[in-house]
Amino acid sequence: MKRLLGALAAIMLAFVPTAQAALPLEAWELYRQKFVMEDGRVVDDMNGAISHSESQGYGLLLACLAGDRTSFARILAFTRTELLIRDDGLAAWRWDPNATPRVTDVNNATDGDLLIAYALNCAGTAWAMPGYTNAARQLARNIAKTTFLARGSETWLMPAASGFSEKDRADGPVINPSYWVFEALPVMARLTGDNSWLKVQATGLKLLDTLAKANMPAPEWMSVKAEPRPADGFPAQFGYNAMRVPLYLLRAGLAEPARLAPFREAWANSPAIVDVRTRKVVEELSDPGYRILVAAMACALDGTAIPQDLKSFQPTAYYPSTLHLLTLAMLSERYARCM
Repeated sequence: MKRLLGALAAIMLAFVPTAQAALPLEAWELYRQKFVMEDGRVVDDMNGAISHSESQGYGLLLACLAGDRTSFARILAFTRTELLIRDDGLAAWRWDPNATPRVTDVNNATDGDLLIAYALNCAGTAWAMPGYTNAARQLARNIAKTTFLARGSETWLMPAASGFSEKDRADGPVINPSYWVFEALPVMARLTGDNSWLKVQATGLKLLDTLAKANMPAPEWMSVKAEPRPADGFPAQFGYNAMRVPLYLLRAGLAEPARLAPFREAWANSPAIVDVRTRKVVEELSDPGYRILVAAMACALDGTAIPQDLKSFQPTAYYPSTLHLLTLAMLSERYARCM
């Protein structure tokens, strides 16, 4: 663990994500026109047209990567007014335009909070706006205070303030590996001066490496009460949420071949939802936003060129479209040779 923390400290010093038009403005405009409302609400059209802290965080990050200050400010205004309403300074996760009140679940979702903080820091750095940076710092401190669970040498990122702890569940603590936005963690450590963020990073990587040794792609919900295993009451699947894990590793520069091997094997034929116990395909996925994840791993590990049809962007549904843009931005910055 000490060796891994040392390596992560080096990453913290070396990795400062650039935000200067990493995302082509024309691609962002297509996304913005379809998914970002005039009031700054980012719509999840795969989930009943609701919005959530994740969609707002992704919208903020993509706006920053595209250099769109106006849209960033609009998305942030909605986020602050409608979601950042909890006493602990975190965001309520679910907002439904067809419900009264609009917030239908005031619990937070830690990945959404982390994306918002990371995007605020991105904007504060890119545009020399200390107000955004200060807001990112405070939100990061709130995340650490409310959702970090220290146990021995490990520090776990809990999915929410309530519902997943040992007190809440017989198999608790329960975590979600896809909530580790790896590129953001060392940035939060540097921003706050709190090295527990690096312990969260190390714990997440140790978990993924343990799963890789068992040739298991990360399931979405895992009990870490004893040996990590799929959590009770959830499908034991490498599913829609978990498919972000290899992308987050790639974006953070942590895509070691052994760590990515289970994901590549699971997607040997095409992107899919996979049962992690039987390794059987539950659902094949054909959207370009999913297919580019497979292509990105091949690019990073083998130098394989990205297929021509995946280099351009046309919005489909919110989630795969978001993954598509995040991958294109990452490829442009890190793997231009494959483009």
